[in-house]
Amino acid sequence: PGVPFGITARELDVLRLLPSSTYREIADALFISERTVEHHVRNLCGKLGVRHRREVVAAARKHGVVP
Repeated sequence: PGVPFGITARELDVLRLLPSSTYREIADALFISERTVEHHVRNLCGKLGVRHRREVVAAARKHGVVP
């Protein structure tokens, strides 16, 4: 609750790890597949209105989703 753009708890988990981790590292940390990480990042791109992984974190910070 309270997370803008309809970002789910799992997407938020991925988002928090995104700046400093590869998809493989995120997958291992969250016990999910690398493909699932890719899916979450695609969803985040759509929800935040950006086109690339590198823009996701910047947009999330701009909108106060993550510090």
